[in-house]
Amino acid sequence: MRLPVLVIGNKNYSSWSLRPWLLLSHFGVAFEEVRLPLDTPQFAAEVGRHSPTGKVPALHDGDVHVWDSLAICEYVNERWLDGQGWPRERAARAVARAAAAEMHAGFTALRTQLPMNSRRTPDAYRWDAAAQRDIDRVQALWRELREAHGGDGDFLFGGFGIVDAMYAPVAVRFDGYGVEVDDTTRRYMQALFALPAMQAWRAAAALEPESVPATDALRKPLPA
Repeated sequence: MRLPVLVIGNKNYSSWSLRPWLLLSHFGVAFEEVRLPLDTPQFAAEVGRHSPTGKVPALHDGDVHVWDSLAICEYVNERWLDGQGWPRERAARAVARAAAAEMHAGFTALRTQLPMNSRRTPDAYRWDAAAQRDIDRVQALWRELREAHGGDGDFLFGGFGIVDAMYAPVAVRFDGYGVEVDDTTRRYMQALFALPAMQAWRAAAALEPESVPATDALRKPLPA
């Protein structure tokens, strides 16, 4: 049987690609990876064959073609995980879906001003008040979910699931930009970074030769 194919961007820069890749890899679902470097002639020439939106990620499973990170995660959960991607209890599952949707649709200032850059190390770059409000909201949400649903596990709802995959790129951002975090956030980030799949992604990101200049140039403080 042919393996599903996940089309992604650079591991260093593509936060949306990380989400389904991490879910598939963590749960041991075998798949083929097609990597299209962002902002390159190769990407422009090839992405249309894989994604109707001209964006990554996209998943191909036989005759089924799925685009959008959250939609792919939902498909993966139904196709291969027997529902393990969401909490089993209905109320908790609803909250997890709401948190994942908030990440999917929101935090525009955070995503714009602290773009994904896995190789990045903290420096003097700073962000504005809108991005800080997003950062504060993320940390408050993580505290609430860990307190209410984390139990004895290390993740937002105990075991790793879709909601954690959705927020994993935020942990990478916090790490690379030197965001000041509380103890709950720090422990949660450590749990994410300890996942073998996350370690594999970041190790591969560190070896990628491509650069996205606009993202790599974010090294100086914003004007006051």
